[in-house]
Amino acid sequence: MKRLFLLCWIGVLIVMVCSGCIYSRAHVDEQTADLKAIPEWSILWGDPPDGLEGVMSAASDRWMKVTKGQPFSEKPEHISTVWIKFQLPSHLPKDYGIYIQDISTQKLKIYIGTNLIRETVYDFPYDAQRSLFQVGSEESGETIYLKLESTMDRLNIYSAIKIDQYATLMRAYVLQDLQNIVFGTAFLFIALIMLIGSIFLKRGQLQSWILISVLSLSVGIIFITYSPFVYANFPSYGGLFISSFDIALNVFLPTLTWSFEQIFDNGKFKWVRRFRKFQVVYSVLLIAFMFINQMNHYQFNRAYFFAAVTVLGYMMIVQFFLIIGLSIPLVQKGNKEAVIFSIGFAMLAGMSILDLINYYVSSQYYQFYLWKWGGIGLFVSLIVILVRRFAMNQELLVNYSKELEFYNHQLQLSERTEIISSLAASVAHEVRNPLQVTRGFLQLMGSRSDEKDKEYMNIAIEELDRASVIITDFLTFSKPQLEEFVDIDVSQVIKQIEGIIMPLATLQGGRIIVSVPAGLYIRGNISKFKQVMINLIKNGIEAFEDDGEIQIRAYDKDSKVYVHIKDNGQGIEAAELLKLGEPYFTTKTKGTGLGLMVTFRIIEAMQGKMEFESEKHKGTEVTMSFPKVKH
Repeated sequence: MKRLFLLCWIGVLIVMVCSGCIYSRAHVDEQTADLKAIPEWSILWGDPPDGLEGVMSAASDRWMKVTKGQPFSEKPEHISTVWIKFQLPSHLPKDYGIYIQDISTQKLKIYIGTNLIRETVYDFPYDAQRSLFQVGSEESGETIYLKLESTMDRLNIYSAIKIDQYATLMRAYVLQDLQNIVFGTAFLFIALIMLIGSIFLKRGQLQSWILISVLSLSVGIIFITYSPFVYANFPSYGGLFISSFDIALNVFLPTLTWSFEQIFDNGKFKWVRRFRKFQVVYSVLLIAFMFINQMNHYQFNRAYFFAAVTVLGYMMIVQFFLIIGLSIPLVQKGNKEAVIFSIGFAMLAGMSILDLINYYVSSQYYQFYLWKWGGIGLFVSLIVILVRRFAMNQELLVNYSKELEFYNHQLQLSERTEIISSLAASVAHEVRNPLQVTRGFLQLMGSRSDEKDKEYMNIAIEELDRASVIITDFLTFSKPQLEEFVDIDVSQVIKQIEGIIMPLATLQGGRIIVSVPAGLYIRGNISKFKQVMINLIKNGIEAFEDDGEIQIRAYDKDSKVYVHIKDNGQGIEAAELLKLGEPYFTTKTKGTGLGLMVTFRIIEAMQGKMEFESEKHKGTEVTMSFPKVKH
């Protein structure tokens, strides 16, 4: 129940975080949707020879008008430059700005009239730009020219041109990719904490922990370097961001397969292991190809794009289908970890599919963002599985410690038992004979003595009898006399014992309640079984406090007969409970510590078991179980 409660709270937390972030994104979209927009602009494909002057003097029929809300025009083949112009309103307040959210270009120049106010150059293969610049009342009615240049497939403005208060636009500009930065930083922080924590882990736990740490690190880098925000604000580090994204992706994919292999593969899924090795080799080669492409100023960019996007994309599809296909049988078998992993992986696959649908529906102008929630869901599922593994290992360790303590106790008890058994077998008979001879002479002398000497003789005889009882207990412990095995009617034996022991219970101010049905039979020695029952009931009577009561009940279950003897006496401490049955251990002031030891041996000889449960000042309950005999 505690684990289920914890999982429920994790689910609620994920829903709250996702809902809050979706709301924040919706809030940003709502803010940008409410902003004012330039109603139309014009596009000129190609670059006139005279540059800006040629653009300004170009005939109007060469310009293609685009109205807000219309589909964006495709880039003609063999064109690497496009000019875009639009006119500012005739009356502008002082602190206004222009915000273009999605510009596909590697080189961007912005002119207000003939004045160049901004130039951004990406000397790396990345074309997702955005631009925010300030305009004021002095620029009212001016024409703004944008020059876009790119060697990549896309070249255009794919969003509305917003115009509003500069502070409002700045808020939208910053919040647009804030989620990526926050989530990426959070994943990097988690990875750092986990890597530091791995110092304190044992070797058996280290591999799974490191894998999750590497996954967190790679996901954090992917989140941050996927965001256009870092390229727009730190263009000089764009090459580093591109390389980091590719390396993180090539580390993430084989690590994900390896994590699946560690969680579910017990040597059964050879294809997973082979595919993971192939992924590792391909990732290493791809990273090496990436560095070669960079050192040659991206001359092999088309070949690298084919290897890093097209081929890797197909490999990702194969990986997804492989993991899903292997997870389904595990889920059907009720594997809880497979269920958790499948939920996380289904989130990643489902969100990615929705991204792809939106991408193709929008004619490939859509910016992917849903996959991030799927990645978070998958990562959380892996963390839950890892925590669950740690909890199970901790539970196994605790159980192992308890079993080790129990077996150690049993070993010590067995060693003591062997010593006493050998001692009893070798000494008891030799001691009993002199005792009997001495007792006989004392009786003879007592019959000839006066009253005062006779009293002393009787005391000596009583002590000899007590010593003889102890010797008898030794002999019984050494080898319980159970040669005569018969079918014992438990109900009949307990009724006979009730009649014998009831006066003793009444004398101690208590009572005995018996609830034993007829027809319960066990195999054993009837006299020894009576001895066991009388010893246990007598112990309960001696533990009486106020209003003493002993409950005796019996029943059969799972081919066994259970006999319970429960008293409401003073009870036994937990530490003392573990020592019951040990030689010479007793809670009585005049006890020898051999009675329960003999009782354990008799029940063991009858192939039974005996367990004690007790609580101080609330009583003790003895549970005996024996194989049931059918009649």
